Amino acid sequence: MSVVPVTLLGLLERQPSHGYDLKRDYDTYFGRGKALPFGQVYATLARLARDGKAAAGEIEPGAGPERKRYAITPRGRAEVEAWLAEPVEPEPHLQTVLFAKVVLALMLGREADTYLDAQRAAHLQRMRELTAIRRNGGVVDALLADHAMFHLEADLRWIDVTNSRLSALAQVVRP
Repeated sequence: MSVVPVTLLGLLERQPSHGYDLKRDYDTYFGRGKALPFGQVYATLARLARDGKAAAGEIEPGAGPERKRYAITPRGRAEVEAWLAEPVEPEPHLQTVLFAKVVLALMLGREADTYLDAQRAAHLQRMRELTAIRRNGGVVDALLADHAMFHLEADLRWIDVTNSRLSALAQVVRP
């Protein structure tokens, strides 16, 4: 599952919300520099409801247009839990997904260090594979393996720094 739907599910696990509130929270914690379009929020909520992962409540009148409050279902909770627990494929540009997992884990009262530890293990495994490629391959393979390893090393440093700042981050993202 892509990061936006499961992130919205995670926000719904915190509390049932309107699409407007979900967009605001997503943009605040996950969309810095790239706000989530309203159309994407509502299209995603419709798919989540269709797939039984979220449920739309009755239409509620408000100051503006009528709105529906969405709530996560047990199937949606299971999806969030499975997504949080599974390490991300070690590759460049990982931080956005891993950051989302760490923040959601903290928002939901889970131990984010567990997810960071699983990710560290996945990175170390990938580094062992790349080391073998570097040893056994030609110069092109060795250079490509080095490039990938340098990115993984940076990710590992980020994981360590984030782990050391989990308490501070939890104070910011927990209600």
